[in-house]
Amino acid sequence: MLSCYGKGIAMQESRLFKIVYHLLDKGQATAPELAEKFEVSVRTIYRDIDALSGAGIPIYTETGRNGGIRLMDGFVLDKVVLSGEEKQEILMALQSINLIQNTNSQTLQKLSAMFHLGSENWLEVDFSRWGNQAFDNEKFELLKSAIIQCKSMKIHYANSYGVIGERVVQPNKLVYKANAWYLKAFCTQKQGPRIFKLNRILDLEILDECFQRRHFPEPEDIPKAKSCQITLRFPEEMAYRVYDEFDKTQIQRQENGDLVASAEMPEDAWLIGYLLSFGTQVDIISPPYLKEAIAQQAKRIYEKNKP
Repeated sequence: MLSCYGKGIAMQESRLFKIVYHLLDKGQATAPELAEKFEVSVRTIYRDIDALSGAGIPIYTETGRNGGIRLMDGFVLDKVVLSGEEKQEILMALQSINLIQNTNSQTLQKLSAMFHLGSENWLEVDFSRWGNQAFDNEKFELLKSAIIQCKSMKIHYANSYGVIGERVVQPNKLVYKANAWYLKAFCTQKQGPRIFKLNRILDLEILDECFQRRHFPEPEDIPKAKSCQITLRFPEEMAYRVYDEFDKTQIQRQENGDLVASAEMPEDAWLIGYLLSFGTQVDIISPPYLKEAIAQQAKRIYEKNKP
């Protein structure tokens, strides 16, 4: 554990780096501005400036109406001020970006050589589904381009009822959540923010129309489909799928090995199909009306496919 003195030194070193980063970003700042930003006194800021100057950082102050604390023009942050851990974090971050952008940037190789560190291949990202690599990766690249360039897109989308429709959307962000990719976008037809599951985007095209990027509301402010709380019981041999699709906090293991899962799910045609996908390996505990809905749908399937 650090002593109070050790903690003080660590905090000062962290603040010194942050002051340099701030000046590199903003160009200049006054001592009162820095004092307010880092929650210290103006006297402490001046002591920090002296410490930075003594460490060889070309920092100086100018008096007068437009004066302030500056770094000498052309100054770049030397690699020696970064710890070994910080250098490794930079390399890992760059590697992640390269994977997401599906590129092989030389920046990673140059920094690896400059830091005298190897870049471990610790992460592999593949946006495609099994057997559908070309289209899924192309879809991701098109969406990424439209988001960065603020270009509208025309998409053909299959909703949760299986209805395929054409939408014109203003893409905002790609999100990975609950084992699936989603697109946050403003839908011009609905005149509001919507979330689209990437696997249901069947076709897409970037349009020439540009848009002004909008603030995307928090998830709780986005219109949602009607949902219900369901409780399901599964035999122990279905554990592989139960743990794939439910969080461990939603699962209770019974004394006989059965698994009881409870979660909020959309109350639509998707839910019926989802429950049918378990076949005879699921028992619907609640709500009771789902039992009847599943039985009727199973009967229709049998009548349609009976020999």
